[in-house]
Amino acid sequence: MTTWTVGQVADVFGVTVRTLHHYDEIGLLVPSERSAAGYRLYTDEDLRRLQQIVVYRRLELPLDEIASLLDGDEDPDVHLRRQREVVMQRFDELTELVVAIDRALEREMDERPATTAELKELFGDGFSDDYQQEAQERWGETDAWKQSAARTSRYTPADWAEVKAEMEAVNAAFVAALESGEPATGEAAMDAAEAHRLHIERRFYDLSHDVHRGLADMYVADPRFTKTYEDLAPGLAAYVRDAIHANADRHA
Repeated sequence: MTTWTVGQVADVFGVTVRTLHHYDEIGLLVPSERSAAGYRLYTDEDLRRLQQIVVYRRLELPLDEIASLLDGDEDPDVHLRRQREVVMQRFDELTELVVAIDRALEREMDERPATTAELKELFGDGFSDDYQQEAQERWGETDAWKQSAARTSRYTPADWAEVKAEMEAVNAAFVAALESGEPATGEAAMDAAEAHRLHIERRFYDLSHDVHRGLADMYVADPRFTKTYEDLAPGLAAYVRDAIHANADRHA
């Protein structure tokens, strides 16, 4: 087969048709051919480019950075060497994380709450005593804070490992919706927002949709929260806020 339709490429490579259309719209992967009826047709060369895109996306590179890399003068072997280097770095990081989780699971045997040192080991730069102290000063007298403190005071290292995995899954859903071209008012974005609310409600404190709106606004208003989301994908902080508001409207 010398040319492939959008549907065939989606089936073979596991990339959604919506994503392929988005790549076409932003110029990242433009089909080289058209059928007599005007439908997009991908060539073998297009598929080689898609392969590079898929690998870079699995390495969590932003789409604009991928475009810059692929549109340069580098040979394919340079991309493969770069990708291999990044994968090996991730491998080392994941190995360290597995070790930290294994230690947490070992300590779980005595069913004791996690210590500050253990939380730092598990969350890395994502955990700070300063944030916790500031949060207590701002919300320490609220029912939500008291409820959260009561729950988390009993969390073991294994509990926190599950919390971290759940948080990462929700964030990944937001990123996938954003980069697929889904509007913040779309079903996938709103479903991610609802999963975000339920995660907080299940793990920390009761969270109504109205209060969830307030959290969403803080993600954009507070530069620290904004940076956390922007490090995952450009524009994600505002996207998450808008998706949470849309989800709250949906449940009003």
